[in-house]
Amino acid sequence: MDATMNAPRTIVITGASAGVGRATAAAFAAEEARIGVIGREGEALLQTAAEVRRRGGVGLALPLDVADAGVVLAASERVERELGAIDLWINNAMLTVFGPVHALSAEEIRRVTEVTYLGSVHGVLAALAHMRPRNRGTILQVGSALAYRGIPLQAAYCGAKHAIRGFLASLRSELLHDHSAIRVCIVELPAVNTPQFDWARAHVRGEPRPVAPVFQPEDVADALVSAANDPRREYWLGFPTIKTILGAQLAPQFLDRYLADHVVSGQQGPHDVSPGRIDNLQSPAPASMHHARGRFGAEARPAPMLFDPTNVRRAAIGAGLVLAAAAGAGIAVAARGRAAGNGSEPMAGLGIGGDQPRRLPERGRHAPA
Repeated sequence: MDATMNAPRTIVITGASAGVGRATAAAFAAEEARIGVIGREGEALLQTAAEVRRRGGVGLALPLDVADAGVVLAASERVERELGAIDLWINNAMLTVFGPVHALSAEEIRRVTEVTYLGSVHGVLAALAHMRPRNRGTILQVGSALAYRGIPLQAAYCGAKHAIRGFLASLRSELLHDHSAIRVCIVELPAVNTPQFDWARAHVRGEPRPVAPVFQPEDVADALVSAANDPRREYWLGFPTIKTILGAQLAPQFLDRYLADHVVSGQQGPHDVSPGRIDNLQSPAPASMHHARGRFGAEARPAPMLFDPTNVRRAAIGAGLVLAAAAGAGIAVAARGRAAGNGSEPMAGLGIGGDQPRRLPERGRHAPA
């Protein structure tokens, strides 16, 4: 941890009026942090800032749209003036539209991209403007397992999350090249019980819902605090995230079919979308709809574990080597059994051992043109 973090930190959190952002502001407030909270709904942001103060922190409400780079930078300058040098910037703001690609308009895709992807880019640019001269600070990106594997009905959101990973990978290498002490960390999340499913624009029949299993935003917030205190390259939160990411890397075609068969229906509840449904694509939902938790608390699982993917990959490689060794041993045993039955050398049929190796047919010795 940075030595400056012994004093109360100055933090900026985007998407802080509800859901994970609001829960994260409350979690950091317990550390007496000075927190600038960003979102579009002014009254809901004031509620978040008030909760920060009740929990022991200092809260500053900054109502704005992260799609506007200029106002994001101006907000960062206000935080520096009123709360102090920014130690931690958390990008959390997002939008999504539920619907198949053919039902989406170009404007809807653009808007999701502006907020979810470019909003994070604008946050990074604002944070770097203050952190680079001091050569310290942490940028924490709230990511998603869907940054590795797109799912049906959320193509615009998944595309934006993929783009964030690519952008941060480039930034990370640049900081290493410059020998910078600025840290960049991304935490890939599972499904979370937030209000977004009540106000996301929907071109589907059933009411949008998260893909089970679901976790509570307060538990996710605790994980983000842990990640900020030890900002490694990346974290995967919860076993569902691990399964999704490893599945995308190891069995993408199987996952294509699995998602087609289960996740289109798995993202829709039993009740039809209301004709008068409120959505927050262009304007924020009313303040009365802004809470940390959504309506899926009865399904929520216990707090998920935070994993360093380096350790997960090592475990996966180790398991693969064990399986390969077991398969090889099984083949060897079978070969010896066959050899014992016909009196030949155990590996003669593979061209190993015996008097003469087998000569491959001429066609088998060259790759086809």
